[in-house]
Amino acid sequence: MDRKVTGILGYISLIGWLLAYFAGDREGAKFHLNQALVLNVITIVLSVVNVVVGWIPLIGWLLALVIGIASIVLLVLWIMGIVSAIQDQDRPLPIIGGIELLH
Repeated sequence: MDRKVTGILGYISLIGWLLAYFAGDREGAKFHLNQALVLNVITIVLSVVNVVVGWIPLIGWLLALVIGIASIVLLVLWIMGIVSAIQDQDRPLPIIGGIELLH
């Protein structure tokens, strides 16, 4: 896979990210692979936290509301990342653009 396809596939899901990382142009799409990995990790962490504390009355419900709002923000960031990968541009995402999980 070339750089553009690898970057796009990385945003699709965690499985898409794994396919892109192991079968794609890892060095060429490193920027998008990192951004997509950060989005995937944050999504997984928020989902686990939501399940664990969502059953607690009041506090859990308020936290679930905050996580719901954060999920909408993550969706917007995900769309921005895919658009950036489709345009083959390395634009950092707002809020999480400076986080590096891949070296």
